[in-house]
Amino acid sequence: MTRPARIQLFATCLVDHFCPQVGMATVAVLERLGIAVDVPAAQTCCGQPAFNGGLHDDAARMARYTIDVLSARPDPVVVPSGSCADMIVNHYPELLGDDGIYGPKARELAARTYELTQFLVDVLGVDAVGARSTGSLAYHASCHGLRGLGLARGPRQLLAHVEGATVADLPDAETCCGFGGLFAVKMPHLSGAMLADKLAAIERSGADAVVATDVSCLMHIGGGLSRAGSRVRTRHVAEVLADTGTGHGETR
Repeated sequence: MTRPARIQLFATCLVDHFCPQVGMATVAVLERLGIAVDVPAAQTCCGQPAFNGGLHDDAARMARYTIDVLSARPDPVVVPSGSCADMIVNHYPELLGDDGIYGPKARELAARTYELTQFLVDVLGVDAVGARSTGSLAYHASCHGLRGLGLARGPRQLLAHVEGATVADLPDAETCCGFGGLFAVKMPHLSGAMLADKLAAIERSGADAVVATDVSCLMHIGGGLSRAGSRVRTRHVAEVLADTGTGHGETR
């Protein structure tokens, strides 16, 4: 793929409503690398909550709308969330596969949609983005990114090149934190038990901050850390990569 000069940012609902600093950090990283960023104003939810809840007709309507919004321009779509990127890349073609009009459109959009770290490493071919930080970072692999998009190497590679920071070994780094979208609402006790295991692993890592590609996981983990009175903070990978040495930027 030719190095793109411009991308479209699909910000996601949680970033837009709860963690706008993650969207701003994403823009900062991309612009530092010489990529112009457009943010389509008409974008809304990708439809994943409806899809996960079994409301596939509603999810398909939201998918068609999102496809229309993101097809107004041919530029790649970058998403600071493995979860929402997985929805567009894997589930839009599945939902609309029998639609003679939107099936091809879904596949075309899927082919040019990337989670942020995937775009940086696999499309731009970079691992050092000029980030500087301090302290120790532990990486939690969010489920949709890891299992849906195969995000294994890229996030760790980028964090390893953050000047001044060290990467701690997080036990069971690829184990779910227990959020799982509607799962945390429908099965709160099981979700809470999984979160407790994740928090214990984070504390054992000795890290100053836990980093992930998804705001959803970080909100879940951050809430648990806060209730436990932990010193460990949560940071989205975009915030770490946007940091030039100030040490600012955390999701909770």
